[in-house]
Amino acid sequence: MFGLDGGMTIILILCLFAVCCFEFINGFHDTANAVATVIYTKSLKPSVAVAWSGFCNFCGVFIGISVAMGIVNLFPVAILVDQSVSHSISMISALVLTAIIWNLGTWYFGIPCSSSHTLIGSIFGVGIAFGLLPGAEAIALNWQKVKDVGLSLLISPLLGFGLTLGVMLLAKRYIKYKKLFAEPDKKKAPPFWIRVILVITATSVSVSHGSNDGQKGIGLMMIILIGLVPVHFAIDHSKKPEKLLYEVNNIENIISRVNPLELGAQNRVSLVLIKEKADSMRSKLNGVSNFKNLKNQDHFEIRKDILLLSKESDNFLSVEPGEPVLKLTAKEKSVFKASVKAMKVYTEFAPFWVIVMISLSLGVGTMIGWKRIVVTVGEKIGKEPLSYAQGASANLVTASTIALSTLFGLPVSTTHVLSSGVAGSMVATKGLKNLRKKTLKNIAIAWLVTLPVTMLLSCGLFLLFRLFL
Repeated sequence: MFGLDGGMTIILILCLFAVCCFEFINGFHDTANAVATVIYTKSLKPSVAVAWSGFCNFCGVFIGISVAMGIVNLFPVAILVDQSVSHSISMISALVLTAIIWNLGTWYFGIPCSSSHTLIGSIFGVGIAFGLLPGAEAIALNWQKVKDVGLSLLISPLLGFGLTLGVMLLAKRYIKYKKLFAEPDKKKAPPFWIRVILVITATSVSVSHGSNDGQKGIGLMMIILIGLVPVHFAIDHSKKPEKLLYEVNNIENIISRVNPLELGAQNRVSLVLIKEKADSMRSKLNGVSNFKNLKNQDHFEIRKDILLLSKESDNFLSVEPGEPVLKLTAKEKSVFKASVKAMKVYTEFAPFWVIVMISLSLGVGTMIGWKRIVVTVGEKIGKEPLSYAQGASANLVTASTIALSTLFGLPVSTTHVLSSGVAGSMVATKGLKNLRKKTLKNIAIAWLVTLPVTMLLSCGLFLLFRLFL
């Protein structure tokens, strides 16, 4: 399989299966939040709701791969281009096992916990562990991406709470239909138009969840494929080497017009690194009409060159206060940025079969194990049962927040956004006294401890596996 020997083929299959298991668990762990409102309000029967949500999650995964690439780019570049098989296997095993252990544990106790936090904490832990290995120069986490992801995970629950609170206050003021704000009838479904609203908003949560959480599985699977089968997946073989060489030549033509003596210290270093990586790619791509004709080593090297050149390009174009102005025209800067962006396409991709595997795993997982989380969302966040208006408001805000995050390629937690939204809707009804402090305490603790616990667990597992491998 992919030119691997029997032992490595088995390891690859086990790793891919483990990611599918993670996404399957993600389905019944996170996606239960999407169907909580329609099941609790009896807008849909549980079997219909989870089947429909599973299908919507399946479809949502196909929306794009920006979040998946955000996960891949979050990972230390040094590990992604490391050719040590023992590093790759240790990394993958630590990531997947940590995510599965924590997700299953929190699901068992009915605590709405974030798979996003879990996976990202695992990645941080492996990055730190890699930096502790003998000969490692530094912890190579992409700190700018870490900052973006951290802010996304921090702000999204606050948005969920605040926006849902606002939506509920506006609804109470302008909508006079009292049935909308009533406690759901436990014996029959709500009126038709209320059902329609709840089903539409729950559908939007399911689709947006697939577009964000589903992509995390794609990113994790791509990390595995890049680590274990770089010859096939370090760069996108469906594209033409000639186009990449064209972009390299564009970059070289532009930087050749820059006088290093007229640059500040930062720009001068960046210029040298960009030229070095561009020269390296040109020497490997000259005369190559198909990526399959490259030497095995060159697949790794070209990926590394693209990643590092892309990373350095931002430093090159930015000028520190007091430093000389970069003497490039607006058009030259625009062409430079466009060429760097076009080059990144060769490393930011996912095969169709990977997307199908993840979407199926997420969709099927949605149909199992939903009850624990549904009860928590419907009854244990507030002191009163979730009303129709509260469910619809929380769903609407959750879907919008996740869709916006997906647009910017940022992972967010469906669990925490929806839970915060439900809490906001409860506060809008009867103030803070309407919240169950014990449940909120459990959710908050899970939110706070997930990152440090998963970081420690994945760090320890990585070092342990490296010891034996």
